[in-house]
Amino acid sequence: MAIQLKRRILLATMAASVLLVGCVSQQKYNQLNQAYTQLKAAYQTDEVEITQLEGQLKVTIKDKILFPEGGFRLSSSSEAVLAKMVPTLSGFKQTKIIVNGYTDNVPIGPGLRQQGITTNLDLSSKRADNVVDYLLKKGVASTLVSAQGFGEANPVAPNNTPEGRSQNRRIEITLVGPGT
Repeated sequence: MAIQLKRRILLATMAASVLLVGCVSQQKYNQLNQAYTQLKAAYQTDEVEITQLEGQLKVTIKDKILFPEGGFRLSSSSEAVLAKMVPTLSGFKQTKIIVNGYTDNVPIGPGLRQQGITTNLDLSSKRADNVVDYLLKKGVASTLVSAQGFGEANPVAPNNTPEGRSQNRRIEITLVGPGT
């Protein structure tokens, strides 16, 4: 009899734990869903792609929108694209904001080499850093934002066509965490 009672108590405790985890996950989902809705309303579909993943929200910005071909400095028009997400991002207090930069596999040209950028990894890192610098300048919490360049790693399309290379040149901003 005591063994059955212990089993029931253990099962009840486990069920309560699962329910609590479910509540936190639902709250987290609701907050990221709110960010998803805000970002979808701010952008036209040709500017960015917004994907809602489990516990994450990913915003993919096409390279040509943010940077001139073979460049890494943000223009005023690219800052306007990023400015649309600042109201959503600046409200976060716990959500991690990860900015990842990617390139195609075309070797670095002489113009970038003269500026000290010798690899696609350098170029993608510089682009991600410039996006982060802009977000920080606009009030996004520095403790939440990080940048990383991946160069030509993790392509989303084949690099053997201009269209494929264009898809691979991108910035991905991923929101991870509770959404607040």
